[in-house]
Amino acid sequence: MPPRQRRRGEGQWALGYREPLNKNEEGKKNDDGLNVRRRILDIYSKSGFDSIDPADLRGRFRWYGIYTQRRPGIDGGKTAVLEDEELDDRYFMLRVRIDGGRLNAAQLRAIADVSSKYARGTADVTDRQNIQLHWIEIESVPAIWETLEAVGLTTTEACGDTPRVIIGCPLAGIAADEVIDATPQLQEIHDRYIGSPEFSNLPRKFKTALSGCTAQCTVHEINDIAFVGVVNDEGEAGYDLWVGGGLSTNPMFAKRLGAFVRPEQAPEVWAGVTGIFRDYGYRRLRSRARLKFLMNDWGPERFREVLEKEYLGYRLPDGPAPGGPRDARRDHVGIHRQRDGAYYVGFAPRVGRVNGDLLHVIADLAEEYGSGRVCTTTEQKMVILDVPEERTEALAAELEAHDLQVRPSVFRRQTMACTGIEYCKLAIVETKQRGMDLIEELEKRLPDFDEPLSINLNGCPNSCARVQVADIGLKGQLVTDADGNQVEGYQIHLGGTVGGAFGKKIRGLKTTADELPDYVERVLRRYQDQRNDGESFADWVQRAEQEDLT
Repeated sequence: MPPRQRRRGEGQWALGYREPLNKNEEGKKNDDGLNVRRRILDIYSKSGFDSIDPADLRGRFRWYGIYTQRRPGIDGGKTAVLEDEELDDRYFMLRVRIDGGRLNAAQLRAIADVSSKYARGTADVTDRQNIQLHWIEIESVPAIWETLEAVGLTTTEACGDTPRVIIGCPLAGIAADEVIDATPQLQEIHDRYIGSPEFSNLPRKFKTALSGCTAQCTVHEINDIAFVGVVNDEGEAGYDLWVGGGLSTNPMFAKRLGAFVRPEQAPEVWAGVTGIFRDYGYRRLRSRARLKFLMNDWGPERFREVLEKEYLGYRLPDGPAPGGPRDARRDHVGIHRQRDGAYYVGFAPRVGRVNGDLLHVIADLAEEYGSGRVCTTTEQKMVILDVPEERTEALAAELEAHDLQVRPSVFRRQTMACTGIEYCKLAIVETKQRGMDLIEELEKRLPDFDEPLSINLNGCPNSCARVQVADIGLKGQLVTDADGNQVEGYQIHLGGTVGGAFGKKIRGLKTTADELPDYVERVLRRYQDQRNDGESFADWVQRAEQEDLT
């Protein structure tokens, strides 16, 4: 039976309601976002910023990874007050799409060249394996695209109401203990569907994870759709299907559908789930236009039924659930053996911040010590692959000479930060520099702290840096200091874990930015004093007295 109907006011296409219910939907109906490329090439790049149609500038540009960045000098208190045109700078953020995090030296050099020539040297590795650049002028975009596309890179659907970058394990195909190499399926989904009008008008963004990694580095629990490597009772390697995860202001973990997906089925299953989102997703309110809300209303059983009956035309077999991640750190930092006997070397920039010159250095080192392959990770880190064992320490020394730590402190290893007020129009507070300063302070104050601990800083409530699933999640907001002044600060979430529980919010628990190092030091020392043998920070938070968390 078809799913019971919701009221037509949700704007679900499958229920026959096609009239746009908000400005974003109207813009997409008027013109597919993919069509803006031609106008950028033929009109805007030649006539300049003032020639750009506002519907393209603040809407369709995102279909090619382009956002206006925040005008300098606007404080966080004005973020929600000013109109877009008052917040907009005449420069852009550009997001380079890196599916699976996979790069070769030529591709990394191309990004480095773009950074140095067109982006004032800026570059940030994101927690979705992309690289973001800033200070881009519209006149430079055609040359940037030409540079990137010459080496097989793109910005297509890096943003917008589209299937965004497909995250994957950076060790796919080489990890000694991986369940399945997801590279063929990831590539097929990308080649068949990315940039296709079939899925270029979704209700909102759509995030995909596809991996057979035993570290579960793609954090499948917080993606719209995730394929998690498993082995069924017959010994076949395939995927367990998860749907409907996401954070932001209404965090929800993805739900297992209980279905086993064979590798050759993954692309059409992906298309089926994406089709459900396109057709049944809520388009009335942007705040409810993510797949997690549909999943929350339907439940996994009904979702699976619609997928199989309306979109696949066959039933998927039941399958096993994946086990948990192999350890508390879902990353690939350090020196580790590959299945072929070579080694990979994972290293940690500070909160993902690099630059054009540094990217050139990394590309050179990847060629000198390995095969030229280098990957980004979902933790704002990077990995050089295919290094002979006897050369790993020399590579580690070279990286560390450039402040790219192979054996970082826990604070360098597990602190992430979003873009923040430096460039983002949604942000309220600074994050990147604050995160770097916090790392430095904690390394001085707690030099022997070595328990797994994630600290995530976000500049606004949207949780690009996953504050709800961090041990210490810091959500930017304005707070009142001891003198009664409104200053930058953070609401604190404690004890979050991916797939476990969202961070605990204690009423009134906030800190100013200046007091942040003192707060973190204080709560970590209490944890050290009170924890039981083997007890994680998240577990301690659940039983700690409230006064010990403040």
